[in-house]
Amino acid sequence: MSHAAQVERLAAGGATLIQLREKTASPRDFCDAALDAIAVARRLGVRVIINDRVDIAIAVEADGVHLGQDDLPPERARLLLGDDRIIGYSSHSLEQALEADSAPVDYIAFGPIFSTATKANPDAAVGLEGLRGIRARISKPLVAIGGITLESARRVIEAGADSVAIVSDLYTTGDIANRCRELVRLLG
Repeated sequence: MSHAAQVERLAAGGATLIQLREKTASPRDFCDAALDAIAVARRLGVRVIINDRVDIAIAVEADGVHLGQDDLPPERARLLLGDDRIIGYSSHSLEQALEADSAPVDYIAFGPIFSTATKANPDAAVGLEGLRGIRARISKPLVAIGGITLESARRVIEAGADSVAIVSDLYTTGDIANRCRELVRLLG
């Protein structure tokens, strides 16, 4: 399924911020796919951020970027993107989260909360207790990532996350829009 089709289905389900994540396509192919997805997002009034690739985020005029620990440092990304675009930053430990809290980012993603299959070599799951410990120490918005499902999302929010990032669970039923709608209703 194309990124544009995914944006359309997620927006129909009530998602308001969607991350485009592409690990296998060439930069040119990802850029083309992202342009199509951005056009759909603009039509539907949702925001899109690009995973890892500041260059592609700039080229397609995305709403921002989500950076990992091995990507361009947040300070450099902020220089390129300016103050009006969203920058998110992944963290997998207390030390990384504390460092991110003082970086020029808009939110900190933390996890994996539970075991996840969306990464080839994921970090160890931190669980809800790990999430509570991070929440007590950082001031920026906290997005929980990793293995979160419709059934666990409420507990994750109650443990201190401001939001959740979900991938696999949205695709389990074959009806992305409906699954997203259920999640938005549950957390709304």
